[in-house]
Amino acid sequence: MRLYVPDEGWKRYADKLNDEDGKVEAFGAKRLVESAFLNALNATNLLVLTGSGSSLAAKNAAERPQPVGMGDLWAAVKAQVGDDAFGAICAMFPNAPVNENIEKLLTLCKLFLELNQTSDGPEATAVSKFVKDAEEAILTKVDFVDAATTLDAHATVIQRIGRRGIRKPRARFFTTNYDLCFEEAARRHRFTIIDGFSHALDQTYDRGNFDFDIVRREQGKDAPDYIENVFHLYKLHGSVDWRRIDGEIYRSKGPRGDPILIYPRSSKYQESFEAPYLDMVGALQASLREPDTALIISGFGFNDDHLSRPILAAMEANMSMRLLICDPAFLAAEDLALDDHVVDPELKTDNAYLKAFHRLAKGGDPRVHLLNGRFSDMAKALPDLVGETDRERHIARVRSLRDEAAP
Repeated sequence: MRLYVPDEGWKRYADKLNDEDGKVEAFGAKRLVESAFLNALNATNLLVLTGSGSSLAAKNAAERPQPVGMGDLWAAVKAQVGDDAFGAICAMFPNAPVNENIEKLLTLCKLFLELNQTSDGPEATAVSKFVKDAEEAILTKVDFVDAATTLDAHATVIQRIGRRGIRKPRARFFTTNYDLCFEEAARRHRFTIIDGFSHALDQTYDRGNFDFDIVRREQGKDAPDYIENVFHLYKLHGSVDWRRIDGEIYRSKGPRGDPILIYPRSSKYQESFEAPYLDMVGALQASLREPDTALIISGFGFNDDHLSRPILAAMEANMSMRLLICDPAFLAAEDLALDDHVVDPELKTDNAYLKAFHRLAKGGDPRVHLLNGRFSDMAKALPDLVGETDRERHIARVRSLRDEAAP
């Protein structure tokens, strides 16, 4: 992992040591990174935004489903519909450079269906069936998390961010991922998630649930105490365990109802104006306008304009906002291979938003900190404001006792 330092370049995280005596020749960026994270963790309003890059930090055994990227979704859809049918759909758009990008292909299919709404010809039927099969393949592919999945990075991020001082507003996690990485990591470590769903037997979604909190009421005390280990979770593009049944949104992975997902295609912006996505995006936009706000971003590629534009606008309008971005897209592999303590090459990325944030940092904006690294690197670099709580230590002891007693 490297930190961008204006007027220097991308500095290595660790100190540079002399090969002969092991003494420090040049300080690394560790202290600066820790200071930036501490500043963010102590902000009044703390936000975290993640995307598919964070899911790649999850690990499953080789024979089990794996975390997926966009290339994996292309292969999964192709396997689902068959080579011949897949090739026939691609051949319908010879002048469009799809380049094995499933989002572009589904966008073209949706446009075709919009332009041929009244058609019941063989082409429209084939495209409609392809879209349905592709969505089913994507839903299956992103459902890879279970009790055996290794989620060390997610657990570390939740523990170091979710248990900050209870006198501050709850940390808010926003993710574009459909999978259950954060939910499963929270379950294992006994963190409580406020995600808009009720706590009834059939969990139903209501935006008003985001206004609730969890407190401890003890006898002899007039006022309740806020409990520790609670955070908000907003799934901006839906979730594998959300279903719309008879107009209500339920937490369910059963066959009934329609999945609540914004599938990869360019119409994501329009679809985000429907419930429950509008509630989630609206919460992000409102949070970005609050004073003394810090936003930590990792694993999010800034390819969704409906999310990226509000972030850039907030940096322009909210003087008290702090931004930390950890992404491996800033530097090319050949730049890192140089192994220099500080490198200052041209940016690897062509993303307009990442370039804009780089210009802010390069211009000396102290609110912006850029890290070249993965979600797992960021998890390791996060400082621990609060050690394990009494509740977490108790849970660990009980779990150990049960493990020893198990046959």
